[in-house]
Amino acid sequence: MNRREFLSLTGTIVSSAALARAADAPGDAPADITLRLSEVAIELGQGHTIKTVAYNGKVPGPVLRMTEDKRVAVDVINETSNPEIVHWHGYHIPPEVDGAMEEGTPMVQGHDRRRFMFTPQPSGTRWYHAHAMAGQDLSKGLYSGQFGMAIVEPRSGAARYDLEVPIILHEWDPFFSTDKGNDVEYNVFSINGKMLGSGEPVRVKGSQRVLFRVLNASATVQHRLALPGHTFEIVALDGNAVANPGKVPLLDIAPGERIDAIVEMDAPGIWIFGEEDDRQRANGAGIVIEYAGATGPAQWVKPAPFVWDYTAFGGKGGFPEPAAAVPLVFEPRFDGNLWAINGKSFPNTDPFFVVPGARNRLVFDNRSDMSHPVHLHRHTFEITRYAGKPTSGVFKDVVVVPKRSTVEVDLMANAPGPSLFHCHQQFHMDFGFMALMQYRA
Repeated sequence: MNRREFLSLTGTIVSSAALARAADAPGDAPADITLRLSEVAIELGQGHTIKTVAYNGKVPGPVLRMTEDKRVAVDVINETSNPEIVHWHGYHIPPEVDGAMEEGTPMVQGHDRRRFMFTPQPSGTRWYHAHAMAGQDLSKGLYSGQFGMAIVEPRSGAARYDLEVPIILHEWDPFFSTDKGNDVEYNVFSINGKMLGSGEPVRVKGSQRVLFRVLNASATVQHRLALPGHTFEIVALDGNAVANPGKVPLLDIAPGERIDAIVEMDAPGIWIFGEEDDRQRANGAGIVIEYAGATGPAQWVKPAPFVWDYTAFGGKGGFPEPAAAVPLVFEPRFDGNLWAINGKSFPNTDPFFVVPGARNRLVFDNRSDMSHPVHLHRHTFEITRYAGKPTSGVFKDVVVVPKRSTVEVDLMANAPGPSLFHCHQQFHMDFGFMALMQYRA
């Protein structure tokens, strides 16, 4: 892949002043999008009602649609007492509107409002969510109902399918489990805000091509999903078209990731599209897929063992040498913080630097016994080597770095300003697993 192709896929950012603005007052013109944060009670099903903070009174928040390169104004109205912030995940937008206070985006104070203006890019499946610290409070941040899907429509060349279905995963009733090293576990699971069997089914017809846009909006849980009798054709990861679309029997998706998958509806019946893990599925992690004219109970068939591999959707690799290589070592800590990057925990982590306007290689060296889904704000990176396997053409903004393994990614440094890098497990991010990427002068 040459530099021009790489620049095209990773997007080009012009000056912050030309693209974005965060204003105290909304002004006279109406906003294109209004997000109202308020406390709500949501009925998930099976006798489970949860109280949480959500966008526009619903969980998930509304599916937002934007057009690539068409400027939008977003009003965020905070009706709660706590400062909040909305992160536009997967967008190439300037730091003052990206939605991370570490980058300089202003918080929206309690009982206040703020307008954010930006030009959405690139096209694809994106999302928006709370980016406030939660710490030990398992009702804040991504443990809450503050999440929703956003779709940035391309200027041209839209994909062809008959039906589009969002699938948004989340968990509820979290608790600390001392059996798993003080990790977070959950009693209740949902898809699109409902437990399995409690919401409306997804109604399909035979021979339809259905695009499932799958988003894992979990605070901490990686999911494996199957739809018995069907296969998934992977066409995009994190909203970015893959070099080598391929068919797989199940989806493996970490917190923050998105998968676009086309499914040929060629197995009439009533099926459960759900989590492979029996306990999670029994506690809500599923949704019913119902063919027209089909009757009877929804069926589940356990999928055969399958290893998910990003490189299956890429090319054979082969890249020019980067202008810089940046080592990022992930290790556990035992001093009150849980995690460190290059030996330090946030807020004491050292910033890491990239060369402006050039290809830079980030080397993720995971020296822990836990996999980590790491996310870089405001950029898209290309996986160049995954656990020893070279690849190309797989562009993502979240990548799972397996335990005791190394992953290399390249990014084009074309979005000046601070960019937040962190594990997308909320509990890990809150306890040290975070740093800022900066551009060399």
